[in-house]
Amino acid sequence: MDESFLTTGEVLEYLQVNLRTVYRLIKAGRIPAVRVGRQWRFRKLDIDAWLETQRPRGIRAAVAQPARAAAATGRPRVLVVDDEATIRDLLAKTLALAEYDVDLAPDGRTALDRLRIIPYDLLITDLKMPGVDGLAVIREARRLKADIPVIIITGYSTEASAIEAVNLGVSGYLTKPFRVPRVLAAAAKALGE
Repeated sequence: MDESFLTTGEVLEYLQVNLRTVYRLIKAGRIPAVRVGRQWRFRKLDIDAWLETQRPRGIRAAVAQPARAAAATGRPRVLVVDDEATIRDLLAKTLALAEYDVDLAPDGRTALDRLRIIPYDLLITDLKMPGVDGLAVIREARRLKADIPVIIITGYSTEASAIEAVNLGVSGYLTKPFRVPRVLAAAAKALGE
């Protein structure tokens, strides 16, 4: 049986979250931790078991879900739009661990369908996607909900797209590869947390 323990720094790296999120999870009793002097220690098996219980709850694929589900949790609802599955999965896992309800869309067309039926608190989108691009998604999101905060994550940053993003009033503009704590910080800032 593996009885290895992780330090707080190792948990930050393992979960790819920031320190504030880890402390919120400890305080809420969501991740088991043991106080050793002035530091926290985490049993890796406990962290892995807790992660398994979290996966299905906060992460939903782009299929119809009742809009009232997010209202019941009181957690901010985020739509992540990216044509790269690894990016979607990383963002979904990270945001769910940080207490956000996360919906995923693999392309702009799916995102537009979601935006028309569900009121989101935050939109995180890639710019370059086949078919409907991120700028079109942002324009439609703003037409539906003028004050929705938007974070752009892109691997193909150009001056023209950056200017367009500024003109659309985006809350954050991150280039790939990005560090997860920057995304969490941008999400918290966009939502006024």
